[in-house]
Amino acid sequence: MLHLLRTEWLKLKNYPGFWWLMGLTVLSYPGINGMFYYIYKDQTSDAKKSAQILKMLMGNPFEFPEVFRTTAFASSLFTIIPAILIIMLITNEYTYKTNRQNVIDGWSRNQFLLAKFLNVVIISIIVIALYFIVAMSIGFITTGADVKDKFQLINYTALFGLQVFAQLSFAFLLGLIIRRAFIALGAFIFYKIIAENIAAQFMDRRLWETGRFLPTESSDRLTPVPAFLGRLDPKVYDHTLSLINQQALVTVAYLFVFWALVFIIYKKRDL
Repeated sequence: MLHLLRTEWLKLKNYPGFWWLMGLTVLSYPGINGMFYYIYKDQTSDAKKSAQILKMLMGNPFEFPEVFRTTAFASSLFTIIPAILIIMLITNEYTYKTNRQNVIDGWSRNQFLLAKFLNVVIISIIVIALYFIVAMSIGFITTGADVKDKFQLINYTALFGLQVFAQLSFAFLLGLIIRRAFIALGAFIFYKIIAENIAAQFMDRRLWETGRFLPTESSDRLTPVPAFLGRLDPKVYDHTLSLINQQALVTVAYLFVFWALVFIIYKKRDL
């Protein structure tokens, strides 16, 4: 396994696109959460009556334990960046024919896929670590000593991690199927941002809330909006929260499907 990781590192260390996208990934998660936090702080720190009413209505979404849910939702908005990185990594194997060279050098197809699987795992871990560091940092900055059960919602770390790994796995599968970087990127962005959102809305309204079973929508719903937004429609929000465990099971099922398809397609395809 160390040999596989070492070989993957040799492919990546001199690839500028990898470092650019990793840099964007590292900056985006603290950036988006920091932006939301400072907007909240700016709007509620004023002594004006309107600011105090807003603070009373919102509570503090950046205090423990709510910060875990708030930062999970905000961070989920930028999962598309590491997903693009994953697509670039697999499509580059076909562009530069390094996958074929690996097999010629003695790798089995399973070893090649294991190396790519480890790439997805490692990048997912980096993203999860960024989320956790940001959530803990903001939480300790904003939370008073009198707040109990600070880690009540720490399970959102696992939910966010499952979401990230599922989305990156889907991106990997799409890149493997299409093989052309820009076509795969376009297909992923179109499907993720436009097609699936439209389909999910239609299915939720017309087909008994079945939109939540779509490939990436299933994991998107692991990180619902912060509680203060949920107060706009408490009944719907409580229903969304009640389905999270089911969404986790659906997401795990999709993970098995994604990676089973990856192995089946790669083993049957000509190099």
